[in-house]
Amino acid sequence: MRNKLILASNSPRRQQLMQEVGFDFEVKTMEVAEDYGEMPAEEVAEYLAIKKNDAYRKVLKDEIVVTADTIVVNAGIVLGKPASEQEAVEMIRAMSGGSHAVISAVCISDDQRKVSFSDHVAVKMVALSDEEIQFYVKKYQPMDKAGAYGIQEWIGMVGIEQISGSFYSVMGLPIHKVYQSLKSDFGITPML
Repeated sequence: MRNKLILASNSPRRQQLMQEVGFDFEVKTMEVAEDYGEMPAEEVAEYLAIKKNDAYRKVLKDEIVVTADTIVVNAGIVLGKPASEQEAVEMIRAMSGGSHAVISAVCISDDQRKVSFSDHVAVKMVALSDEEIQFYVKKYQPMDKAGAYGIQEWIGMVGIEQISGSFYSVMGLPIHKVYQSLKSDFGITPML
Protein backbone atom coordinates (compact mmCIF):
# COMPACT_ATOMS: atom_id res chain seq x y z
CA MET A 1 0.00 0.00 0.00
CA ARG A 2 1.35 3.40 -0.98
CA ASN A 3 1.88 6.08 1.65
CA LYS A 4 -0.59 8.95 1.68
CA LEU A 5 0.47 12.18 0.02
CA ILE A 6 0.07 15.13 2.38
CA LEU A 7 0.16 18.77 1.29
CA ALA A 8 1.07 20.58 4.49
CA SER A 9 -0.14 24.03 3.50
CA ASN A 10 -3.03 26.40 4.19
CA SER A 11 -2.55 28.03 0.79
CA PRO A 12 -5.61 27.67 -1.42
CA ARG A 13 -3.38 28.38 -4.43
CA ARG A 14 -1.05 25.46 -3.64
CA GLN A 15 -4.03 23.19 -3.08
CA GLN A 16 -5.53 24.29 -6.40
CA LEU A 17 -2.32 23.60 -8.32
CA MET A 18 -1.91 20.12 -6.80
CA GLN A 19 -5.56 19.33 -7.64
CA GLU A 20 -5.32 20.63 -11.19
CA VAL A 21 -2.26 18.47 -11.89
CA GLY A 22 -4.24 15.48 -10.63
CA PHE A 23 -2.52 14.45 -7.40
CA ASP A 24 -4.56 12.53 -4.84
CA PHE A 25 -3.62 14.21 -1.56
CA GLU A 26 -4.86 15.32 1.83
CA VAL A 27 -4.30 18.72 3.38
CA LYS A 28 -2.96 18.87 6.93
CA THR A 29 -1.90 22.05 8.65
CA MET A 30 -0.28 23.21 11.85
CA GLU A 31 1.46 26.35 13.00
CA VAL A 32 5.20 26.45 12.35
CA ALA A 33 7.17 29.58 13.22
CA GLU A 34 8.49 31.18 10.04
CA ASP A 35 11.54 32.74 11.65
CA TYR A 36 15.07 32.53 10.33
CA GLY A 37 18.43 33.92 11.35
CA GLU A 38 21.02 35.73 9.33
CA MET A 39 21.32 34.11 5.93
CA PRO A 40 21.38 35.15 2.29
CA ALA A 41 17.90 36.18 1.11
CA GLU A 42 18.05 33.57 -1.68
CA GLU A 43 18.23 30.76 0.92
CA VAL A 44 15.33 31.80 3.16
CA ALA A 45 12.46 30.11 1.29
CA GLU A 46 14.17 26.72 1.10
CA TYR A 47 15.26 26.96 4.74
CA LEU A 48 11.64 27.60 5.78
CA ALA A 49 10.26 24.81 3.57
CA ILE A 50 12.69 22.37 5.20
CA LYS A 51 11.92 23.71 8.69
CA LYS A 52 8.20 23.19 8.10
CA ASN A 53 8.79 19.68 6.74
CA ASP A 54 10.90 18.73 9.76
CA ALA A 55 8.09 19.88 12.08
CA TYR A 56 5.47 17.84 10.20
CA ARG A 57 7.69 14.74 10.08
CA LYS A 58 7.52 14.60 13.89
CA VAL A 59 3.77 13.91 13.75
CA LEU A 60 3.25 12.38 10.29
CA LYS A 61 5.25 9.18 10.31
CA ASP A 62 4.12 7.12 7.32
CA GLU A 63 3.07 9.80 4.87
CA ILE A 64 4.82 11.62 2.05
CA VAL A 65 4.84 15.25 3.15
CA VAL A 66 5.05 18.26 0.84
CA THR A 67 5.80 21.65 2.41
CA ALA A 68 6.51 24.94 0.67
CA ASP A 69 7.40 28.55 1.26
CA THR A 70 7.45 31.60 -0.97
CA ILE A 71 9.25 34.87 -0.45
CA VAL A 72 9.74 38.02 -2.46
CA VAL A 73 13.14 39.70 -2.51
CA ASN A 74 13.14 43.38 -3.39
CA ALA A 75 16.40 45.35 -3.29
CA GLY A 76 17.95 42.61 -1.15
CA ILE A 77 15.15 42.72 1.43
CA VAL A 78 13.01 39.65 2.10
CA LEU A 79 9.30 40.41 1.91
CA GLY A 80 7.06 37.86 3.55
CA LYS A 81 3.35 38.23 4.20
CA PRO A 82 2.30 41.73 5.25
CA ALA A 83 0.95 42.16 8.78
CA SER A 84 -1.46 44.95 7.82
CA GLU A 85 -3.01 46.77 4.88
CA GLN A 86 -0.54 49.61 5.39
CA GLU A 87 2.41 47.22 5.21
CA ALA A 88 0.91 45.67 2.06
CA VAL A 89 0.66 49.12 0.45
CA GLU A 90 4.27 49.88 1.42
CA MET A 91 5.54 46.58 -0.02
CA ILE A 92 3.79 47.09 -3.36
CA ARG A 93 4.86 50.72 -3.49
CA ALA A 94 8.49 49.65 -3.00
CA MET A 95 8.25 47.15 -5.90
CA SER A 96 6.26 49.43 -8.21
CA GLY A 97 8.19 50.41 -11.32
CA GLY A 98 11.05 47.99 -10.72
CA SER A 99 12.11 44.37 -10.70
CA HIS A 100 12.06 41.89 -7.84
CA ALA A 101 12.57 38.17 -7.36
CA VAL A 102 10.04 35.60 -6.22
CA ILE A 103 11.50 32.44 -4.72
CA SER A 104 9.27 29.45 -4.07
CA ALA A 105 10.82 26.46 -2.33
CA VAL A 106 9.54 22.97 -1.61
CA CYS A 107 10.58 20.13 0.67
CA ILE A 108 9.21 16.62 0.10
CA SER A 109 9.95 13.75 2.47
CA ASP A 110 8.97 10.26 3.48
CA ASP A 111 10.51 7.91 6.04
CA GLN A 112 13.56 7.23 3.86
CA ARG A 113 14.42 10.47 2.09
CA LYS A 114 14.07 14.22 1.99
CA VAL A 115 14.32 16.30 -1.19
CA SER A 116 14.28 20.09 -1.32
CA PHE A 117 14.55 22.60 -4.12
CA SER A 118 13.69 26.17 -4.99
CA ASP A 119 12.68 28.08 -8.08
CA HIS A 120 13.72 31.70 -8.68
CA VAL A 121 11.63 33.98 -10.88
CA ALA A 122 12.47 37.55 -11.95
CA VAL A 123 9.40 39.79 -12.03
CA LYS A 124 9.11 43.28 -13.52
CA MET A 125 6.29 45.46 -12.20
CA VAL A 126 5.03 48.58 -13.96
CA ALA A 127 4.80 51.83 -12.02
CA LEU A 128 1.47 51.78 -10.19
CA SER A 129 -0.25 54.84 -8.79
CA ASP A 130 -1.08 55.05 -5.09
CA GLU A 131 -4.74 54.89 -6.08
CA GLU A 132 -4.17 51.60 -7.94
CA ILE A 133 -2.18 50.13 -5.05
CA GLN A 134 -4.83 51.17 -2.49
CA PHE A 135 -7.59 49.72 -4.68
CA TYR A 136 -5.80 46.39 -4.99
CA VAL A 137 -5.04 46.06 -1.28
CA LYS A 138 -8.59 47.03 -0.23
CA LYS A 139 -10.34 44.77 -2.73
CA TYR A 140 -8.07 41.70 -2.72
CA GLN A 141 -6.76 41.71 0.89
CA PRO A 142 -3.37 40.19 0.00
CA MET A 143 -2.25 39.67 3.61
CA ASP A 144 -1.80 35.92 3.01
CA LYS A 145 0.63 36.44 0.13
CA ALA A 146 4.39 36.98 0.14
CA GLY A 147 5.16 40.44 -1.15
CA ALA A 148 1.49 41.42 -0.72
CA TYR A 149 0.30 40.42 -4.17
CA GLY A 150 -1.09 37.53 -6.16
CA ILE A 151 0.04 37.40 -9.78
CA GLN A 152 -3.21 35.64 -10.71
CA GLU A 153 -5.26 38.61 -9.43
CA TRP A 154 -5.99 42.10 -10.79
CA ILE A 155 -2.53 43.42 -9.98
CA GLY A 156 -0.92 40.65 -12.03
CA MET A 157 -3.12 41.46 -14.99
CA VAL A 158 -2.43 45.19 -15.01
CA GLY A 159 0.81 45.54 -13.08
CA ILE A 160 3.15 42.73 -14.04
CA GLU A 161 4.98 43.59 -17.23
CA GLN A 162 7.30 40.61 -17.47
CA ILE A 163 8.28 37.42 -15.69
CA SER A 164 11.34 35.32 -16.34
CA GLY A 165 10.52 31.88 -14.98
CA SER A 166 7.47 29.92 -13.90
CA PHE A 167 4.16 31.75 -13.43
CA TYR A 168 3.15 29.01 -10.97
CA SER A 169 6.23 29.57 -8.84
CA VAL A 170 5.12 33.19 -8.47
CA MET A 171 1.70 31.84 -7.42
CA GLY A 172 3.49 29.94 -4.66
CA LEU A 173 4.34 26.45 -5.92
CA PRO A 174 6.83 25.38 -8.61
CA ILE A 175 4.39 22.67 -9.65
CA HIS A 176 6.56 21.53 -12.57
CA LYS A 177 9.35 20.67 -10.12
CA VAL A 178 6.94 19.14 -7.59
CA TYR A 179 5.50 16.91 -10.32
CA GLN A 180 8.94 15.72 -11.43
CA SER A 181 10.18 15.11 -7.89
CA LEU A 182 7.10 13.18 -6.80
CA LYS A 183 7.33 11.10 -9.97
CA SER A 184 11.07 10.40 -10.00
CA ASP A 185 12.02 10.54 -6.31
CA PHE A 186 8.87 9.09 -4.70
CA GLY A 187 7.19 7.06 -7.45
CA ILE A 188 3.96 9.06 -7.32
CA THR A 189 2.17 10.03 -10.50
CA PRO A 190 -1.08 11.94 -10.64
CA MET A 191 -4.38 10.41 -11.58
CA LEU A 192 -4.31 11.10 -15.32
